[in-house]
Amino acid sequence: MVGIILLAMIFLFVGLRLWSVLGRRTGHEQPIAKPVEGEPRPVALPRALNDAPVQPVSAEPAVEPRANEGVRAIAAADADFDVTRFLEGAQAAYRMVLEAFWKGDVEELDRLAGDDVRDAFAAAIAERETAGHVLDNRLIAVERAAIEKARLDGQMATITVRFDADIAAVTRDADGNVIAGSLTDAVPTHDLWTFSRHVRADDPNWVLIETDEAA
Repeated sequence: MVGIILLAMIFLFVGLRLWSVLGRRTGHEQPIAKPVEGEPRPVALPRALNDAPVQPVSAEPAVEPRANEGVRAIAAADADFDVTRFLEGAQAAYRMVLEAFWKGDVEELDRLAGDDVRDAFAAAIAERETAGHVLDNRLIAVERAAIEKARLDGQMATITVRFDADIAAVTRDADGNVIAGSLTDAVPTHDLWTFSRHVRADDPNWVLIETDEAA
């Protein structure tokens, strides 16, 4: 995907699914431009491992075969790159960004996400608040986190991670009444998050530049 990030315009009556949160192609989206080329704003994502506990993922392969060449290229350009540590941090980032969005914490999102991703989430939060809706969502477990794609373009590394997770979600109205979802039934979700970093940058952190739905 070049030049376009698709994120949902509004979270209304779809509390059981993340597709309205993380850029599902539902027919109700707005195009969001990717960050322009150059130095992206670094944020504490995949290596911010001390910020939050990380739930273990399954023992399935952490790197899809089609991503091996890109991972090797990134590792060759950055001696500090480690697949296991990257995935642990990406999983922590996944949880922290989701929780910040669900809480409507724009200040936290500003710390955790790149400008365009943050702005899209902030717009969704504003529309949700206008509608008088409150999310009561829980990330039950990340069943699997795996590198789906990886590439090195010059000195810019880009890694896409697939998250297979279980989410319990409820949408409430301004009076606290449940209008969608259930906290007793977790729904499987499948997402693709893309992170980027200049491998020669002094800052070790990666930038979240895109969220999308996994097929």
